[in-house]
Amino acid sequence: MMERYPDIEIYLASVSLDALNEWLKSALIAPPLSPAGKGKWKTRGQYQGDCVPVLLVDKAADGFASLWFDSNHTPWMTDQECAQQAAEALQTEVRCSLGGWHPGDDPDRFWQVLPGGKEGAIEWPDSGR
Repeated sequence: MMERYPDIEIYLASVSLDALNEWLKSALIAPPLSPAGKGKWKTRGQYQGDCVPVLLVDKAADGFASLWFDSNHTPWMTDQECAQQAAEALQTEVRCSLGGWHPGDDPDRFWQVLPGGKEGAIEWPDSGR
């Protein structure tokens, strides 16, 4: 049995707030994202009666926006499951961690999911931007 991640984080290549709000509404019964500071938006959805805090940070990593679900009560067991659903729903490239991080793991290895189902491991070094 696959272990459920304690939280979910994915990176979106491009994102329309309208499309993202629609997806969050359907996946988590979440109200629209609201501004939470410079380049940040948040909302609180729910899944099976549990609260799911959601944070979107624009340009978090090399132009990609970070979408973080601060809960283990989500429709997805892993970042990868979420990335697969997001890529299709939002029709954009999505990246996420390869799995749970452990000391010694390569921090530059990520999973890339493209609309249409193409996916695989990539090198994504942190440029420091």
